[in-house]
Amino acid sequence: MTDQVINWNNVYLQTIRLNGGAPGPISRTGAILHAAIYDAVNSIDQDYKPYLEILPVKLGASKEAAAVYAAFTVLSSDTVYPNANFPKSKNKNQSFFDAEREKAIHEIKSSGVSQQSIDDGKELGIAAAKAILKNREGDGFDDKTDYKSGHQPGDWRPTGSGPATTPNWGKVKPFSPTLIKKFRPTKPAGFSSKQDLLASVEYAAQVNEVKRLGAANSTERTQEQTDIALFWANDLDGTYKPPGQLYSITQIVSKLRCLSFSENARLFALVGLGLGDAAILAWDAKYDTDLDLWRPETAIQRAFEDNNPGTTADPTWRPLSPSADGTRFSPSFPAYISGHATFGAVHAGILRNFFGTDNVTFTATSEDPSARGNNGIRITRTFNSFSSAALENGRSRVYLGVHFQWDADAAYVSGTKLADFLFESLLTQNCS
Repeated sequence: MTDQVINWNNVYLQTIRLNGGAPGPISRTGAILHAAIYDAVNSIDQDYKPYLEILPVKLGASKEAAAVYAAFTVLSSDTVYPNANFPKSKNKNQSFFDAEREKAIHEIKSSGVSQQSIDDGKELGIAAAKAILKNREGDGFDDKTDYKSGHQPGDWRPTGSGPATTPNWGKVKPFSPTLIKKFRPTKPAGFSSKQDLLASVEYAAQVNEVKRLGAANSTERTQEQTDIALFWANDLDGTYKPPGQLYSITQIVSKLRCLSFSENARLFALVGLGLGDAAILAWDAKYDTDLDLWRPETAIQRAFEDNNPGTTADPTWRPLSPSADGTRFSPSFPAYISGHATFGAVHAGILRNFFGTDNVTFTATSEDPSARGNNGIRITRTFNSFSSAALENGRSRVYLGVHFQWDADAAYVSGTKLADFLFESLLTQNCS
């Protein structure tokens, strides 16, 4: 029978492809989705502590049906995807989510599960979804407070890809029981003022590395480095975005390790909650400190402002990062720290803790439209550990021309600490 955790993760990924959006809202949806599935399934198993609560369960309730209705209720909620372009089903009188729910329930019933068991699972799944949706009411996800970018040297300012994206996401209520600021990184190279930072030899080294390796027309970037940049990109709408790529890797590893349905419920919930907090952590560092560091594109084009003899302005410089129309762009939020690297570090930390080892070998691919070889086949990459994938994810942003290396380094440190805390705090074994 189809694993309904993975099935509804795929439904969620398809929703991302069709709706696009910023990393924060995407990761919030995944966290709510998989927390609801977990609490529904775990209310029957009761092997681990719940995310919110152990819900009342009728004897014989179907775990699979509970997962289906928990997922369906979350994804069809207008507080998760407000004003979304929901996927369409082949039947125009039916939503995509309705069709997926009916298909899943039909398979469960065909496997011999009674209608009463399905109905009792339905009741449980809806209750789990409503509980997590209620818990997230007023969490700050819809804060539209204006952000005003600075105009001093080093200040982030729009680069042509639009105004600041989700500038208040660092204030969203965390999914784990902590203050996200506990994991806030120190300032780059330890400089207390932006002026001292910009004038330093460390800053010049960071800028010049991206200038050489991340330029659209770089002659120093190798083909493998270009492949790495594009493999991890997935910035464009129409892809599963950075959180989706990490969920895809989670699916790959789950299948390699032959996880059960209940094990997947817990693993995907931990990943979801981790990625949900990773976005809050990264956006807190981006916007809610006094740094709000400009992107390499701006730093290189306006190097005449930084008071650093080690940098030289190039007003024609553009990053490798391609937009949908073929132009070059930098994501529309500050550089420090890297969202990609934060997601990658948290994801690697969760998987390392869950499996009890970092050394798992897996092969993955990418949905970025530019991540194809000369033969048109999608680029695949093989990793021998979760940490090596996360570190390459962070490094890729230098090759793409949209981040400094210290954006990735700081994100890896903070994200790893957050992942360890989250794993020790949430969905732990029930020893009672």
